[in-house]
Amino acid sequence: MRQFLDFEKPVAELENKIDELRQMTDPEGVNIEEETARLSEKAEKHLRTIYAKLTPWQKVQVARHAQRPHAQDYINALVTDYTPLAGDRLFGDDKAVVGGMGRFDGTPVMVIGTERGSDLETRLQHNFGMARPEGYRKAQRLMTLAGQFGLPILTFIDTAGAWPGIDAEQRGQAEAIARSIATCFDAPVPLIATVIGEGGSGGAVALGAGDKVLMLEHAIYSVISPEACASILWRDPKQASTAAETLRLTAQDLKRLGLIDQIIPEPVGGAQRDPDAARKAVGKVLSETLKDLLPLAPARLKELRREKFLAMGREALH
Repeated sequence: MRQFLDFEKPVAELENKIDELRQMTDPEGVNIEEETARLSEKAEKHLRTIYAKLTPWQKVQVARHAQRPHAQDYINALVTDYTPLAGDRLFGDDKAVVGGMGRFDGTPVMVIGTERGSDLETRLQHNFGMARPEGYRKAQRLMTLAGQFGLPILTFIDTAGAWPGIDAEQRGQAEAIARSIATCFDAPVPLIATVIGEGGSGGAVALGAGDKVLMLEHAIYSVISPEACASILWRDPKQASTAAETLRLTAQDLKRLGLIDQIIPEPVGGAQRDPDAARKAVGKVLSETLKDLLPLAPARLKELRREKFLAMGREALH
């Protein structure tokens, strides 16, 4: 069953009417086919109008939509001969981070992603996509392995942030994130990061220091969640919509600021309305981007990657 967001109410009402018409056994002179076609057209028009002018706070809600495709969905759809790899070889296996080897468009690759889960059971299993230190050390291990075997790295980012629990702090959460970022910079192979939903704080940057950073049209990427920002600045989480505006967390804002490289268009109504189309769109852009990076030598890749992120800091100082 499709889940609707609050601002999608006009569309929800029309689609509910369409469902009711289709279930009618005695239409009493109503041409069901014509009426459903008319209502479907009207719903599509409403949807286009709504999604053409989403506010940053509405984009936050879309990015967090439970029915959006997650990291494992993209991996399953785009990577063949996938062999998952587990554990950090130091503490244990963190299921918030998934990854392994496979083939993308026939090219052997290493894929890594933060996985939220799709229902209560899997969300608990994956800790809602919030990784502990062993998750980031697992990612480091896979990136190092990719470098040894010359495998391009594809990362899929969808997390509210790193797990903030005491257990994570005791095991060195900050160090694990920092070293993960450093491992991204040192990778001697192409690294493409794609923000597919929510890119939250260091937990996202840990997998996001790539040669190319891509974002889905309605994804978000921010140093802090709007709710947390509102709690700090205004002592009021209800100011989250104002915080979302201030944080410049949308793909469009980040592209304009030069912090990401490309925006991947989503189906009308967001990736959650047509996951297959969203996965194909991501696959197409990844394929084009990877072809551009494969000819580059390892030293050149690392040089360009470092310069790219250093330039962001220099621009911010002007």
